[in-house]
Amino acid sequence: MNSSPVCVGCSRRRFLARCAACMGSLAAGGLLVPRTGRAAGASERRPRVRLVFCETSNDKPIWPNIGYDFGVRRRLLTDLLTRACPEIEFLPVTLMDAPDEAAGVLKDDAAVDGYLICVQGLGWRNDIAKLCATGKPTLLADNLFGGSGLFLTRLPAIMRAAKPVDWVSSSKDEDIVASARNFALIGKGKSAEEVAAAFRATRREGTPEIKDWDCVSDEIPPPNFDEVLRRLRETKLVVVGGGRGGPAFCDAAKNTVGIEFVQVPFEELAAAYREADRSAAAKFAACWADAAESATGIGGAELERCGAMYGAMKLLMEKHGARGISVNCLGGFYGGHMEAYPCLGFSQLNNDGFVGGCEADQMSALTMATMGALIQRPGFISDPVIDTSKNEIIYAHCVAMTKPFGTGGKSNPYRIRTHSEDRKGAAIQSLLPAGYMTTTLEINPIARQVLVHQAKTTGNSDSDMACRTKLRAAVKGSIEKLTEEWRLGWHRVTFYGDIRDTVAELASRLKFELIQEA
Repeated sequence: MNSSPVCVGCSRRRFLARCAACMGSLAAGGLLVPRTGRAAGASERRPRVRLVFCETSNDKPIWPNIGYDFGVRRRLLTDLLTRACPEIEFLPVTLMDAPDEAAGVLKDDAAVDGYLICVQGLGWRNDIAKLCATGKPTLLADNLFGGSGLFLTRLPAIMRAAKPVDWVSSSKDEDIVASARNFALIGKGKSAEEVAAAFRATRREGTPEIKDWDCVSDEIPPPNFDEVLRRLRETKLVVVGGGRGGPAFCDAAKNTVGIEFVQVPFEELAAAYREADRSAAAKFAACWADAAESATGIGGAELERCGAMYGAMKLLMEKHGARGISVNCLGGFYGGHMEAYPCLGFSQLNNDGFVGGCEADQMSALTMATMGALIQRPGFISDPVIDTSKNEIIYAHCVAMTKPFGTGGKSNPYRIRTHSEDRKGAAIQSLLPAGYMTTTLEINPIARQVLVHQAKTTGNSDSDMACRTKLRAAVKGSIEKLTEEWRLGWHRVTFYGDIRDTVAELASRLKFELIQEA
């Protein structure tokens, strides 16, 4: 095959697509890289690939979780790649959540032929964009429930930079190996673009096509838009500890949807916690404990503290006339401003038709309140993770409802567990039902946009890494488009039901742009 340009004047995306199709055909015929041993031919050489592990310290609350053994994961991948790809020399190096360390790795760029970058944990300062900008064949791999937030939010800019880069986000390490074998093409004289196209073809080949889109019947009555939009203009949401997006977001939300955000300091929540009825807190704890499948490592005293936090949040909502509350829970708990996590209380609020929103994320709280008013169902705010080996997205968080069909709908089982990142407090692992169509979105009043995609629920992940509730769902549309064109931060809000028409009409009435993510 001639290694000269084959697509002069066309876009990088079109060029890679053509190369991917060609490489995919070769791979299907077994003509690319042998699985074991080196290919014959004196002109071939053994490529040198820098194997970069992007990590962070494990002595703090992180994804995957405090105490996670990065060394075990690192050794497993290094050994697996070395054994499965003997025709490639891998040169491991570790980055520890510091932007300047990427520059240090690239000082030896001349000594290597390509890069395999493994995003192991959620070290937000690891500069994976710089590592992907060398112009050499580069494969970016996510450690699912480890580095997923960094991977998903940085990948779109990396792909727009039009370098010879592709990616792997799979629960099967074999998929990383399959793509990595294509580094051997460097030794056969192939260009960086051809190697990246081979990465892409291999990933696509390993992504199954979803053919079964039959879902459990789940009718939702059409909303009265005029009445709902009127009520939203009278709706308030409390935000504790500083809201994401700041005053500009609050102004845009009020001017478009009509929802008012009331900013409250941690001190006011702490005062309400001291005031909360302890007998009611004990009843709250007993109710949740009695109905749980299990309560692993959680004592009654911890659950009662959660009950008191729930009572405190209800007091603040009543004081300010609000329909929901969102708390800077991580900053509040880690900063010593709170004695208990609000996770269990959020779950109760969402079950009862209110809004319990994580991390003072005002955009997600706005989305939960708006769509909740329209369809009378709670939303599940999450940190999504991509798994191409199943063509699935996994919605992960330590807060979830157990009544996804609304206050009058059926409940699903749950387990009470610790908050995942620091293994403290109490949260639930909600075992949400499979076989249903879901609609996931974010409403952005500043950009006047609504992001939306759909997925059919397939089950729950039991991985002990990262957040407790992990709802798996098959992506309807292109998982590649969803991943490579991700925007607007990590969070999304998922609702049970096929509510495409409702979302479209909302966007039309608000004069917002509707963006189909997949």
